[in-house]
Amino acid sequence: MKYPTKLSDAIHVLAFLSLHPGAALTSDRIAESVKTNPAYIRQLMSALRKAGLLVSVKGHPRPALAREPDDISLLDVYRAIEGNNPILHQDTHTNPDCGVGVNIQLALRDYYDEIQKAAEDRMNAITLQNIIDTCSELSCHN
Repeated sequence: MKYPTKLSDAIHVLAFLSLHPGAALTSDRIAESVKTNPAYIRQLMSALRKAGLLVSVKGHPRPALAREPDDISLLDVYRAIEGNNPILHQDTHTNPDCGVGVNIQLALRDYYDEIQKAAEDRMNAITLQNIIDTCSELSCHN
């Protein structure tokens, strides 16, 4: 099973830009760091730009953060990439003829809502600068 990595990839892009201010950073160069394809990076950057987290000019390889890293939370990035989609997803295609299948989603709903709220609160408290500081402690400057 492939796990979704869009959020971590988007954070990677933002941290990479922050650590290379003013550098000529094409989608090819950023894709090299993320180890993916440039089209995917352009897709992520478009979402980040629409959310007001990134500024760039088409044809000029100098994308930059639209705000200071201290002013960008993980929740901001999550919302830019995932919109209002929940972190946990329920299976709505269970067997309606099964007592568990028909009721499990109702039983999970409040718990999932509680988890969503806690995750969003925590994500809102973590900034891109926190991630960059941790990354710097680990010597990720390239």
